[in-house]
Amino acid sequence: MAFWLVVWGLASRVIGSRIILVGPLEVAGRLVELMGTREFWDSVALSLLRIAAGFLAAVAAGVACAALASRVRAVRALLAPVVGAVKAAPVASFVILVLLWVSSRELSVIISFLMAFPIVYTNVLEGIRQTDPQLLEMADVFGVSGRARVRFVYAAQVLPYLRAALSLALGLSWKSGIAAEVIGLPDLSIGEHLYDAKVYLATPDLFAWTAAVVLLSVGIEALVTRGLDALVARWEARP
Repeated sequence: MAFWLVVWGLASRVIGSRIILVGPLEVAGRLVELMGTREFWDSVALSLLRIAAGFLAAVAAGVACAALASRVRAVRALLAPVVGAVKAAPVASFVILVLLWVSSRELSVIISFLMAFPIVYTNVLEGIRQTDPQLLEMADVFGVSGRARVRFVYAAQVLPYLRAALSLALGLSWKSGIAAEVIGLPDLSIGEHLYDAKVYLATPDLFAWTAAVVLLSVGIEALVTRGLDALVARWEARP
């Protein structure tokens, strides 16, 4: 990391133009200035809330749909082309389409949902499919059904798949949600500030907001990963 910061600083000196590239120290200073303003924290909080809402809705819908699809072949067949299309289509296409249907305030919610849902759905469905058939047979022999079957048979098999899905979907939701804000320009959002920095050629602001996005992404992913690891460890250690 230190090596690349030095390379970045040297590159900014060689180029010698603040519009094209600013050095890491100037970016850090500008970021500290922004963090001293209420507008910065309001924008971060609103962007986080919108993207988190879409991500959590995608997790709930993905798990529910995967559970249903594992039991009902028709549901699996109906969802397959939809999930495939969402995976294949560019994020920008969805952003422009969704912007025709909803206001810019809800745009990042829906985009983060669309980016996370296929990942969660696919991984959880695969986890259910990979459930040990011997465990299912044993559950049938002992008459284990309903919530007990989910808790003692499926959960242990699906949790590693769900953990991988959440880790991957979280970063994708965050990046696509910010990208949606740059196009939709909702008030008090990180995307709006990025767009303003680009329009006014405020390169230090552009780098500072980008650094904020990266730091938030790393911090959130670390928190979620640690929480999921603790949850999986607690589940595996249960009596």
